[in-house]
Amino acid sequence: MKSVPVANPPHPRTGRPLPKVGLARAAIGLGDATHMTARLDRLAIARRLHEMARLLDLAGEQPFKVRAYDRAARALERLGGDLSALVDDGRLTELRGVGPRLAAVIAEIHRTGTSRSLENLRSRFPPGAAELSRIPELSLRRIEILGRSLGIETLAQLKEAGERGQLRAVKGIGPGMEQRILDRIRKLESPRKILLPEASETAEEMLTHLREAPGTAGAEVAGDLRRATETLESLVFVLTTARPSAAVEHVRRAPLVLNATRDGATVRGVLVDGLPFEVHITSPRARPTRLLFATGAPTHTEELQRMAGEQCLRLAPSSLSRRGQAGYLSLENEAAVYEEIGLPFIPPELREGAGEIEAARAGRLPGDLIRLEDVRGLVHCHTVYSDGAHTVEQMARAADALGMAYLTITDHSRSATYAGGLSVDRLAEQWDEMARVQDSVSVRLLRGSEVDILADGALDYPDAVLEQLDVIVASVHQRFRLEAARMTARITRAMAHPCFKIWGHALGRLVLYRPPIDCDVEAILDVIAASRAAIEINGDPHRLDMAPPWVRSARQRGIRFVISTDAHSVAEYGNLRYGVAMARRGWVQRGEVLNALGAPAFARAVAPADHPR
Repeated sequence: MKSVPVANPPHPRTGRPLPKVGLARAAIGLGDATHMTARLDRLAIARRLHEMARLLDLAGEQPFKVRAYDRAARALERLGGDLSALVDDGRLTELRGVGPRLAAVIAEIHRTGTSRSLENLRSRFPPGAAELSRIPELSLRRIEILGRSLGIETLAQLKEAGERGQLRAVKGIGPGMEQRILDRIRKLESPRKILLPEASETAEEMLTHLREAPGTAGAEVAGDLRRATETLESLVFVLTTARPSAAVEHVRRAPLVLNATRDGATVRGVLVDGLPFEVHITSPRARPTRLLFATGAPTHTEELQRMAGEQCLRLAPSSLSRRGQAGYLSLENEAAVYEEIGLPFIPPELREGAGEIEAARAGRLPGDLIRLEDVRGLVHCHTVYSDGAHTVEQMARAADALGMAYLTITDHSRSATYAGGLSVDRLAEQWDEMARVQDSVSVRLLRGSEVDILADGALDYPDAVLEQLDVIVASVHQRFRLEAARMTARITRAMAHPCFKIWGHALGRLVLYRPPIDCDVEAILDVIAASRAAIEINGDPHRLDMAPPWVRSARQRGIRFVISTDAHSVAEYGNLRYGVAMARRGWVQRGEVLNALGAPAFARAVAPADHPR
């Protein structure tokens, strides 16, 4: 029997009137399915799951439980099928990361609009806690006070109150904190930036959908992702099709698309995770020029247009034509566009407007850029001996499976106590284990260490130990805020040490989190060029260090490189692709990369002692 409608009763926690619902719904705080005219869609449910994740985090739950709710939310955001059918058929556990307990929560929210678990979590915290807690300055106590005194439950309300100068009047928040809160909100409102792995994963999902468009002849990634920039604010695609109108509708129906509008031959919109995107829809004839324009930085394409004009050519996103002649030039690919303009093909990673066109005109463009398949060995890898997740044997067998010729085990040195740094005795134990494992794998195991560069520039092991290693990665891990002169002296002393060493994640940056250290990079590069040292191009997507402009400066001095994974697990061997991308952006050629050498040549090149074993 249906429940009896009642006037808005008060919410048991906030005292505010509840929506007009049946008595049963008001009593338990849940939707009454018999009164629901429509079930919640996947995106609305995903928002509630993300809210639950934030509230669980505030409640001090285990991180794995918090991540489980976020993973389930992302699975729903990417769902292309019929959610109602999955719920009704009891098949929600077919979704990645959704187990029986989460499936029950999703089904409950889908049918009723909320769940007992969500309402219980909400009841434990001040209204708006999940959203407002994104501001580090706001403790739960402050959130509660702001709700009582100013009725603030959202970031929009918080921002409005701050701009009116109302926050500073609240106990515990002065003018300084009010400004910091406003700065935090503006940072949250600024365009979202993501790292390469997240961008690549999302782009692959979009490409899978785009390639199923009616009449499609192909879909490709373009923009910053094709140039492999360290961070991205949007995704760009080129969709080649003979049926543009049908393709537009197909883009709009993509599971990842939250909203989209057509602007001529381009569809622009926002993905469910808030990331802007655009899809350039083109014909097969116009694909080469459209892909070129959608990929290159504006300064690159503008210079190409200027060069084309000098040769009586008109270069546009949809065509390349000769002035005074009817029709367009028939072009097979981007290489043909460059050829018509009088240039060799310029790889996407170089199209930044950073002198690549001038170099191409002068015949100085690197002709043998490093490729992923050129890399013969995995360098800078950690195991359970320090802060890695896998054993020496597990790391070795995974490297074997990838067909690698050698693997350097470089766990942290003794001063890195925060990361389980190895004492000299522990280092010797690792060497013994490596010798045992070597008998069962084909990949050559090289014993190394990521040796801390101490504050005075000394290396963290005595020379007698360093000289017994096969490879040294020398890195700064502590005291990042030394003033520039002291930091420069620190690193130059380490780089001038007579043992051969690789300068690890050179400038210590963490992308989107920590800026590079303050030092005279040019002076350090001069010392490296005159010493027994090389520079690491670190493939960890949170590091990607050194940045490409500094890599180009190092190349000009004849410095050699190692492209590393900085792997702390077997899965992070995949970081190699990002290191190669940074090297290509830095114009690095295969002959400049030490781990493009075979095992014997690499071991000789990086041996710390003058007399390589």
